[in-house]
Amino acid sequence: MLNFILYRIGQRLAVIFPLWFSYGLAVFLADLHRLFSAIDRAAVRDNIRVVLPGADDKLIKVYTKEIFRDFAKYLIDFFRFERIDKNYIKERVSIEGLDIVDKAFSKGNGVIVVTAHIGNWELAGITMAILGYPIVCVALTHRNIRINDFFTNQRERKGLGVIPLGNAAFRCMSALKDNKMLALVGDRDFTQAGISIDFFGKPTIIPKGPAAFSLKTNASLLVGIMLREKKGRFKFKYEGPVEITPSGDEEKDIRELTKKYISILEKYIRGCPEQWLMFRRFWEPVDMNACD
Repeated sequence: MLNFILYRIGQRLAVIFPLWFSYGLAVFLADLHRLFSAIDRAAVRDNIRVVLPGADDKLIKVYTKEIFRDFAKYLIDFFRFERIDKNYIKERVSIEGLDIVDKAFSKGNGVIVVTAHIGNWELAGITMAILGYPIVCVALTHRNIRINDFFTNQRERKGLGVIPLGNAAFRCMSALKDNKMLALVGDRDFTQAGISIDFFGKPTIIPKGPAAFSLKTNASLLVGIMLREKKGRFKFKYEGPVEITPSGDEEKDIRELTKKYISILEKYIRGCPEQWLMFRRFWEPVDMNACD
């Protein structure tokens, strides 16, 4: 109940105050959270050490601080969804690759967009919805029903359809059959049914849904990343389609297609590690003295 109340308060304040003030307050609270959350801080630092194996402790400290701050800004953006419309997108979001999306839709098999927990993936989804694209996403279900309803309503009020994680396969297939865009996060597995793939040179479990759906339906698989820029602006870029020549071996094909899109996600995360908003340890601790 407390978390739900805090979310509602945060949402009201984010809508009432100007964006610069909301960001400033969020950054202040993020800095406090970073100071008192040793577990999250350690997980973030260990992840950075794998993404940037040559980084020194000073640089890791800088990126860690920015990750906490960018996550706070991400929440502000999410809370302010009711203020986002076509004018907001025109003024603040630079989009590259919509021609790739349109070409993929022309096939009539639906479009799969795989993204990562980088920049603002939620804003990417509602941007496409506001622009008139039929889009659904698969979202993690929160244990607290009131929090879950809050997050779902924030997305659906802007036209982004939500498929709850868990037994989502049928609804995902139906969405593609109806020639919709299916948005999936591809850098973390929540289903316990993923596959082991090298991610930044170290094995971890990656969801196989994006590749499996693409191979089963012949839907184009694209990578879509929305990165944060200065002064509350964003750059939204599509790449693809990501393709392989099927061998007939389903597991092998899923693995090969997954590797191809994972390599693209790695490129973006390596380029903007401060925007990879991941607060769980992806790999075993890489050891090195912790930064203070």
